[in-house]
Amino acid sequence: MELKRICVFCGANAGNDARYADAARAMADALVQRGITLVFGGGSVGMMGLLADAVLNGGGKAIGVIPRQLDRREITHRGVSELHIVGSMHERKALMAEFSDGFVALPGGLGTLEELFEALTWTQLGLHAKPCGLLNAGGYFDGLSGFLDHAVREGFIRSEHRAMLLMERDADVLLGRLARFVPPQVEKWLSEGDQ
Repeated sequence: MELKRICVFCGANAGNDARYADAARAMADALVQRGITLVFGGGSVGMMGLLADAVLNGGGKAIGVIPRQLDRREITHRGVSELHIVGSMHERKALMAEFSDGFVALPGGLGTLEELFEALTWTQLGLHAKPCGLLNAGGYFDGLSGFLDHAVREGFIRSEHRAMLLMERDADVLLGRLARFVPPQVEKWLSEGDQ
């Protein structure tokens, strides 16, 4: 799969560990080196701002999508290659998905997780065949990965669907895996005996 644009979900805060900012810069470098345009939430602060600034400073392109109600709160990045101010969070996510060939989450909070899992669910449902990945900076997503494994053991997620969420500590390795992603062909989410 050719990846021309990657949507990166990440926090409007920078977090408490310098490795998170390092991961944003590493993702930016990997995107620029591969000629991939960044699609992101449009903010100029926190992980979003670090990522967009690093992409732009490296000579890459960044497309920001932000809802009006967050325009001031997340301090919209006015220096992006392309900026879309939309009416709602739903419009934001739909436009980001439309623009993107795949999705990556960097460390972030509830919004980051919600956006990632919606995109992953759309892949599971066959609404799109776009890959989803986690850049596991400083082990940030270790607990989430363990929880997903637990959900498989408990019968709430099929192992084929669990395997759709790719996780790496290296940005370039993650992008390489996203480019090779093939979604599983699963007819049903659970078998009759699983109900």
